[in-house]
Amino acid sequence: MLQTKDLTFSYDTQQQLQFEDIDCKQGEQWLLLGQSGSGKTTLLHLLGGLLSPRQGQVVVGDTDLTKLSEHAKDKFRGKNIGIIFQNAHFIRSLNVEENLMLAQRLAGLKIDKDHIHQLLNRLNVGHKIKSSTRSLSIGEQQRVAIARALVNKPKIILADEPTSALDDVNCDQVIELIEEVANEVGATLLVVTHDARLSSQFSNQIKL
Repeated sequence: MLQTKDLTFSYDTQQQLQFEDIDCKQGEQWLLLGQSGSGKTTLLHLLGGLLSPRQGQVVVGDTDLTKLSEHAKDKFRGKNIGIIFQNAHFIRSLNVEENLMLAQRLAGLKIDKDHIHQLLNRLNVGHKIKSSTRSLSIGEQQRVAIARALVNKPKIILADEPTSALDDVNCDQVIELIEEVANEVGATLLVVTHDARLSSQFSNQIKL
């Protein structure tokens, strides 16, 4: 479902990042551990088609992202890949519900408010549904960002430090929810983090 081959990336001519090949089958759940500066966020952005590699392939199902135009990549990502960013990147002029509706609309999907409400309630932020995203705490922003990534029931879920702003109790709840939703839709899950608390929850691990 998610494969890479001979993947390299460079921000400049002086330093090149080279990544080991990845092969995540449909429905599998993986943890990618690495300290700050190890390239784990760069790798996640390559897997999500947000960056283009210097060389190599990123294949989701039967689709090689490196061969798609930027417009085609945007459309494919909206329907097939849910990304939980380290920073929320909300549209500040929209409230919580509207940000999730926008994710559905941009993917060309039907607006499903019931599903939005259900996701937010399960993440304990249902009471914030009409709130401005500017009024949210850091932890609330992270949980709403998780809901946005899951709202289209993606085939691939990529999570960049999804528990970094959470205490131990909420950390466990959020990871369990992400795993549960991934199981419900048969999605492949890759969590990228330096959070060693998650090590015991994933049998499949990659270390950078």
